Amino acid sequence: MNLVLQGPQASQDVLQSITALARPARTVFLSSGALRAEDVDHTPDVAEAVQAAALAAQVDATFIAAGRSLSDFSLVAMDMDSTLITIECIDEIADMQGLKAQVSEITEAAMRGELDFAASLTRRVALLEGLEASALERVYAQRLRLSPGAETMLAAVQAAGLKTLLVSGGFTFFTDRLKPRLKLDYTHANVLETENGRLTGRVLGGIVDAEEKMRTVQRVCAELNVPTSRAIVMGDGANDLKMMGISGLSVAFRAKPVVRAQADVALNFSGLDGVLAVLGA
Repeated sequence: MNLVLQGPQASQDVLQSITALARPARTVFLSSGALRAEDVDHTPDVAEAVQAAALAAQVDATFIAAGRSLSDFSLVAMDMDSTLITIECIDEIADMQGLKAQVSEITEAAMRGELDFAASLTRRVALLEGLEASALERVYAQRLRLSPGAETMLAAVQAAGLKTLLVSGGFTFFTDRLKPRLKLDYTHANVLETENGRLTGRVLGGIVDAEEKMRTVQRVCAELNVPTSRAIVMGDGANDLKMMGISGLSVAFRAKPVVRAQADVALNFSGLDGVLAVLGA
């Protein structure tokens, strides 16, 4: 096993001190804020000590089998809200109605896995009834920002020949704009119904919930004629767990505790491009 340590503010001295806990055969400098320790001790006690020290130092620690690389994968599938982008779009849309606090409370509970996602989305969208559809453009133009490292990560995986999928419990208004902007291969999200230039408070068709996200990853992998083990899946909320669970490498980004606990890689401090260091890219 190897251990990859990385943190935006981390010094090599701090990284080396954490690495020492795993008694590596050797260490490899990756960047000013990252290193790889090779042939490490990976007993449960050591792993727990490393993770505790890393968290205290605001460092991301990933144990991974030696030799894994981007070439092991054919697809990167990403959640959108709070993963590829920094906001929850529905919360920002609700802010245009003066309802952000009410909607974001429901969003948070759903992302922690405390509420059924489809039911919670139906409740939240219903609160948007009557809002001018132009509010969506304001959210996109004024509030939507890519997460740190997103463009670097995408450029690297695309250069390596991997396909990209943005699968979201959010809305096509945003995924349709991000697709050409970021040269994504596939997108799938919910469709907000509008009538006479206003939101009706309803979603058209089926809701993209945890099951549908998983099925979407399966469909795209089938189209690419590869197993889902050749997919890297990134997410932050409980509704991402099923698609993360069928992947070859699951990445929790700024994620809820229930997601971090089940992911192969947890990026709490690094950008999305932290996955590149984990895979030696």
